Amino acid sequence: QVTQFDKVDITDLDEHRKTLNNENSPIKTTFLPFLIIAVTHALREFPDFNSSLSTDKETLIHKKYYHIGVAVDTPGGLVVPIIKDTNKKDMSALSMELEDLSNRAREKKLKPEELKGGTFTISSLGGIGGTYFSPIVNPPQVAILGVSRAKWEPVFSKTKKTFMPRYVLPFSLTYNHKVVDGALAASFTQHLGKVLSKTASFK
Repeated sequence: QVTQFDKVDITDLDEHRKTLNNENSPIKTTFLPFLIIAVTHALREFPDFNSSLSTDKETLIHKKYYHIGVAVDTPGGLVVPIIKDTNKKDMSALSMELEDLSNRAREKKLKPEELKGGTFTISSLGGIGGTYFSPIVNPPQVAILGVSRAKWEPVFSKTKKTFMPRYVLPFSLTYNHKVVDGALAASFTQHLGKVLSKTASFK
């Protein structure tokens, strides 16, 4: 396994998230639904990441569906419920399903089928802290995204010719190097960053 590190400016996206939460929505929108949408977009562009290895590890099986696992920290340890068909769900639906699955994961009330069938996993430490980390791929999946806590950083603005405070999200992509090479992984992270940096991607 190999881990690639990157970061993305999510200042505008975080403002958009706050706006959504101010619109009297019954469900508080966290950053995870945005990540799920962005990851799904990237998986459609780079299908090798939405695949699995056969039992003999000789054949790459591309999936025609997008089932994203989201790691949830519970008193009993890490649990990864699966949000299925993420390409067919909007922000509101993802937010509600995430809250439901997370709550039931902590209460140990998830059904066995809600923990199976994932094609890609997101592990977020944003609520805990830290910078970069190397998440471990969950076989037979071939990749996993690790997300740490966003923080304010001085970023040089070419237009204003000065440093500006920007809200920056560090993330890590771990992948099976037998399936994915570094160039493809870099293209995946660049695409993911572009989607996350534009609020238009989520409207």
